[in-house]
Amino acid sequence: MNSISNNFTSIEQVTNQFLDNKTKGAGSAATFNGLSFGDLLSQKANPVPANSTLKFSKHATARLGERDISLSAEQSLRLNQGVEMASEKGIKDSLVLVDSLAFIVNVPNQTVITAMDSTQAQENIYTNIDGAVIA
Repeated sequence: MNSISNNFTSIEQVTNQFLDNKTKGAGSAATFNGLSFGDLLSQKANPVPANSTLKFSKHATARLGERDISLSAEQSLRLNQGVEMASEKGIKDSLVLVDSLAFIVNVPNQTVITAMDSTQAQENIYTNIDGAVIA
């Protein structure tokens, strides 16, 4: 059998790896992390603006997936603007609030350290920050 890539030998393996095969009803498309194929395609076609240098740490990326958090393009822009405002004020480690989402960002490194939905924060206590921005 010819291999599709180095990691997969069949389309079923690709499907099982990247798509949640549970459908919401007859005729519904499969989803991955709650996003349809169209949503994923849109995210890849319209990534975070090119002038953005904001990175997500491995930990933050894992938290986004675990907590089923996805950012719209508008929210990503506001997050970047919040980090810019924190930088202008000399904040090193900032809490950036975007709608109901909370991000801890290391401003000098332009790196999101962790992310959560503020409704999921058990005690609503944020430590090791020296400033907060509501974007």
